Amino acid sequence: MTAGLCLISSLAYAQQASGIAGTVRDASGGVLPGVSVEASSPALIERVRVAVTDGEGRYNVVNLPPGTYAVTFTLQGFSTLRREG
Repeated sequence: MTAGLCLISSLAYAQQASGIAGTVRDASGGVLPGVSVEASSPALIERVRVAVTDGEGRYNVVNLPPGTYAVTFTLQGFSTLRREG
């Protein structure tokens, strides 16, 4: 069975390093712990920065320089979700 991931996120726009934070929920609104959240961008020296959601479905990818990012959410048993922009 495959279910989709829903997410609530915010991206702070600034000239300095910032971050992406939010909560990952399933289609019924339940929080999802253990989701791999990958932020990728040419602006990153390492190209990808990874966080994992906590027990309340929250994640925080910190110290991101200005740039355009693709964020991918992955959890076994769920469809992978990718957001760009």
